Amino acid sequence: MAEAFNELTLPAVKAERYAAVAEEIAAVLEGEPNLTARMATVASMLAASFEAFFWTGFYVVDPARERELVVGPYQGTLGCLRIAFGRGVCGAAAASGRTQLVPDVHAFPGHIACDGRSRSEVVVPVFEASGRLIAVLDVDSDRPAAFDEVDVEWLEKIVRDTFSA
Repeated sequence: MAEAFNELTLPAVKAERYAAVAEEIAAVLEGEPNLTARMATVASMLAASFEAFFWTGFYVVDPARERELVVGPYQGTLGCLRIAFGRGVCGAAAASGRTQLVPDVHAFPGHIACDGRSRSEVVVPVFEASGRLIAVLDVDSDRPAAFDEVDVEWLEKIVRDTFSA
């Protein structure tokens, strides 16, 4: 199925594009239990589908270090290796359990500049079926205010369908 995705023409309207990508992600991952494979596939397919996505990936809760995220599968430039809960946008999402929509990362208190070209960001907490936080999905853009409520709605849906079902 992944090969077919590479040839798929996606709709121009953002919500319709997300719907098509979500459907393809679900089809590609059907029956795949490995968490790393699931995260790598989501990061890859999202990054390939949206021009504004500059960095797309996961920071995973490190079971060996309380309240710390470690970089997981991603697409983009070098990411930060570790982020403490409560630090930066990813840490805020991990600590609060809530999606962070940031139109200007330079105005976000404590923003971590893993790549100085990042201008806006959306970070979605990833919970397993039991409700335990396992990661955050981090999407950055080199454009200011690149994300809106449509991105939040669909990224939350993709994360929920992929990791909580």
